Amino acid sequence: MDRRKFIKDLAICCAVSTAATAAEKAVRGAEKFLPAGDDDSDDSDISASRIPRWRGFNLQGNFAPPGQTQSRTAFDEFDFATMAEWGFDFARLPLSYWVWGRKDDWSVINEGPLKEIDRAVDLGRQYGLHININFHRIPGYCINNRELEPADLFSGTKAERDKALGAATFHWKAFAKRYKGIPNRRLSFDLINEPPKMRPYEGYLEERYVEIVNALVRGIREIDPHRLIVADGINIGQAPVMGIADLGLVQSTRGYLPKAVSHYTATWVPKDEFESFNLPRWPFTDDKGKAWDRARLKSENIDPYKPLVAKGVQIHVGEWGCFNKTPHAVALAWMEDNLSLWKEAGWGSSMWNLRGSFGVMDSERQDVQYEDFKGHKLDRKMLELLKRY
Repeated sequence: MDRRKFIKDLAICCAVSTAATAAEKAVRGAEKFLPAGDDDSDDSDISASRIPRWRGFNLQGNFAPPGQTQSRTAFDEFDFATMAEWGFDFARLPLSYWVWGRKDDWSVINEGPLKEIDRAVDLGRQYGLHININFHRIPGYCINNRELEPADLFSGTKAERDKALGAATFHWKAFAKRYKGIPNRRLSFDLINEPPKMRPYEGYLEERYVEIVNALVRGIREIDPHRLIVADGINIGQAPVMGIADLGLVQSTRGYLPKAVSHYTATWVPKDEFESFNLPRWPFTDDKGKAWDRARLKSENIDPYKPLVAKGVQIHVGEWGCFNKTPHAVALAWMEDNLSLWKEAGWGSSMWNLRGSFGVMDSERQDVQYEDFKGHKLDRKMLELLKRY
């Protein structure tokens, strides 16, 4: 699934209405679905002070559209098995609360769709993959089509902001109850996908984000005090947040700069985020005469996080990748510079796609000689590049 289709699906997807309506059923403990023999009792768990250099992919679930029941599994076991076969160990699940809830009634949590997430968590256990549950759409906010929410978590009136934050906390507490007892080495929570773009005069957005994160963390830790929690950077996930440095969280960044390379011709990206509209090259000079190369990537993506790292905060790249319209050779050269920098920094990463327009399979690039892999079109060069780092 490519980013455009995923964004569209988030705007039209809603909860499966036939599921149970009582919230108590939705917050049952993880023991309800964990297979017998799952040993989570040892002392080898991890905390935010030191995480593995997890490497993997985002997996976008295929949930039932409005008014329909789930006729197939939302997550394909093939993806988990393939990632493990290739040596990866991390899967981020970007989720919309509309899947299990309703935007017109934030108190609703439906049981049926949550069973699909249960299954993904258990597939992670079976194949040795860490599962990172992310709210890509949370009550009151999504980086895409945020206007579809009945109240804005960041920029609404005080009453609207309070209502949205209360609902967001309610949903995260439900997940905390449901998955309490699963060790951090297997499961983490990523609070909000890509907080808003922040212009220099909009410091209040960062202050509000700090307020939101504090409330969500308190809510989760009331239920599960030791859960590993990840917070995306401010400014579309791209900038560090010093105001939450002492909360004991991992911070998640992005690997999409420059957009002129990573999102060439992508229509869902605002035009003011592109450095150039020319056919991508790497390295290159943007429309302002500024050079983009490995050194620039370091100064833009790595160096701003040094103050956080100095305070002991762990960093992970929650999303990155290159849209299929960028020439393949350019994409690989840009990717390698990013990967080498992250390896030097000790950061793990998670590509937006395993399969799809940003991924290593079924990416529909016109300039790649694909290899057949179990019925899928594999970009072998891209895969081998990822495996090297």
